[in-house]
Order: sequence, then structure tokens, then C-alpha cells
Amino acid sequence: MAPALVETTQHAPLPVTKGSGDYKEAFVSGPKNYSASAEEVGTENHAPASYPKYLPVWDPEKKYPPLEPFTHYEHGKDANPTFKDLFQDATYISDLTAPIGTEVQGVELAKLTEQGKDQLALFVAQRKVVAFRNQSFADLPIADALDYGGYFGRHHIHPTSGAPKGHPEVHLVHRGVDDTTAATFFETRTNSIIWHSDVTYEEQPPGTTFLYILDGPKSGGDTLFLSQAEAYNRLSPEFQKRLHGLKALHSGHEQAQLSKDRGGVVRREPVASIHPVVRTHPATGEKALYVNPQFTRHIIGFKKEESEYLLKFLYDHMAFGQDFQVRVKWEPGTVVVWDNRVTAHSPVLDWQDGQRRHVARITPQAERPEETPFDSSSSNER
Repeated sequence: MAPALVETTQHAPLPVTKGSGDYKEAFVSGPKNYSASAEEVGTENHAPASYPKYLPVWDPEKKYPPLEPFTHYEHGKDANPTFKDLFQDATYISDLTAPIGTEVQGVELAKLTEQGKDQLALFVAQRKVVAFRNQSFADLPIADALDYGGYFGRHHIHPTSGAPKGHPEVHLVHRGVDDTTAATFFETRTNSIIWHSDVTYEEQPPGTTFLYILDGPKSGGDTLFLSQAEAYNRLSPEFQKRLHGLKALHSGHEQAQLSKDRGGVVRREPVASIHPVVRTHPATGEKALYVNPQFTRHIIGFKKEESEYLLKFLYDHMAFGQDFQVRVKWEPGTVVVWDNRVTAHSPVLDWQDGQRRHVARITPQAERPEETPFDSSSSNER
């Protein structure tokens, strides 16, 4: 049960230059557009928030120091691959598509044993994203939900988002009632799709991640996911080989600046990190692309035009690959668990503006991204 190897070398601040990435955010309105009375009491057309304990607060005075390296333990390595503890009470298990996504009913996540949690980590790594229906997770005390998520890694505190009072580890995606800022967004954008893996600018980005619905529109507001492992698999062996050894710069500076522009907070100074373009999952050994248009800025060692050419190809490959994507529809009581190391995702802003969408994310960090040597004979490279 050896922990994954983590490089803990301290890096000097990295220069950030604008590349082919385009930071794009349509879903987090920020304190300027937040109405406490509308959320706590409701309006003529909308009920108050179902989970007031999860309403966001932004404290401009609260600051956090830079994150320190830590040794992550990957529980998926310990899992029984029969998943007997995870699915012993399951009443329904159905793959949403062949390469990615599963829906599960009958399993109560909050009641899993440690063996069940280990198996959850492995199963999610294999299936990439799993929607668990009819959960009581949102009804738990927030501290208990965080204790649960902490089993899978050190909690990430998001540098710019609102959080429930007293629980900065919870990342909230909140669009309040009667919020009409989407109309402004679509004055300059044709769509709201934002393919990304979460906070890849961190030295140790997230692994097993939890997102649970608190309030949602009557229809719409789904979340799209794609398999970065299958995106890698679809490339030719020669192209895969060329990607190995390449590294890319991921930046959080644009996110921080947008928060400032919206009157929001920056709770920790923004950072940039260099990660391999192809990373290896520590539990499955699977290779996956690890770039995204939200945070990846350029390929190290490439000239601007070269970097933009390659990244555009990879982003288009991800976006057009509907045969390795899945659309998860939200229902009350849904908890979606996914592995940020081998997926990318995007929310969808497609519902009537003015309805509340309120979801909470628990984001355990994982190991620093690493790649293993290219081997054309391995099962993940065909």
C-alpha cells in the first residue's frame, strides 16, 4: 500500500503569457449579483433556497497562504476489483455510454465502509463519472460531508468562489433566482461550453471529486463529461509518442483577475504550474490527456504558433469526440462522483434565466501529475 510518488520540489513563480487557452466563466455570479433576501426568503416567483446552510458568503478579509506539497495516498490501489462492498445494496447499475459514465441506485454513499470507499475510488477511475441517485448527502451536516470527502485526499480551498459560512473547503456553483447575467454573457458568446478539469493550475490538482445538487432549474443545467483517457486512446501510436515528454503551463491568474473584476474575492494568490500533457492514473495505470482550454496556456519549449496549433487540435479533438462524452442530468438527491485526473467537464447554461442553480463540490486533491514512459504494447496504447 505504498503511496503515490509526489515530487515536492518548490518552484519559483512561473511567467504567464496568454496562449490558446481562453478563460470563460458563465456560472459563478459573485457577490455583486447575490441577493441574500431572495435566497433566504424567496421572491414572488421563486421559493427560498432549499439548503440555506449552503448559501455562499465571500469574505474579502480572509486570506490563505500558498498551498504546501503533501503526500497523497491513492485508496483506489487498495480496492477489491469485484466492488462487492460498494454495490452490495445496489438496485440498479447502468452504463450511460460504453466508454464513460454509469448511473447507480440503491447505494447510500454516506454509509459506505472504508472498503466501499476504496472501491468507489477505483470504480470512478474506471468509469470516469458515476451518478448516484437518491442520496442524503446534502442533508448531512457540512462538517460530516467534508469528513467523508477528506478520506480521498486533502481538501482544496478554492481561491475565488463563495463558500458556506465556516466551511471554505466547499466550492459552490451558485446562480441565484432572478439572476439575469446570462443574457449579458450571451451578448458576446455563442455558447456556454467550458471544457476543463478543475483547478489544474495547482501543483497537486484534484482526483476523486464530489458534486451534489441542492437546487436546480425545472429542466436543463446538465453537466457534460468527456473521457480524457479515451481521447488519448483515439490518437495514433505515433501521435501519442510525440505527446509524451511534453509539458504545458496551467494558469490560475485569469480566474483570479475575473473574480476581482466582478467584485469577488481572491483568497489565495494565483499560481501557475507545469504538468505533463499526458498523465498516468496511479490506480489503473491508464494514460490520459491532461490539457484543457480553461487553464492550459502553452506547451513548454514550443513557439507561440506551434503551441497554439497543437493545443487547438487537442481541444477540438476533445470537443468533437461525442463518442467519448456523456451528459449527466441532475435530479434531486443526485451526487456525481468523477475522477478529475482522467476527465474534462462542462456545465451547460440552457435553462430559462432566473431559476436557481445551486450545487456544492467537495474537491480532494491528489498526487502531482506524472507520466510513465511510452509503451506502444500496453493496453492503453493501441
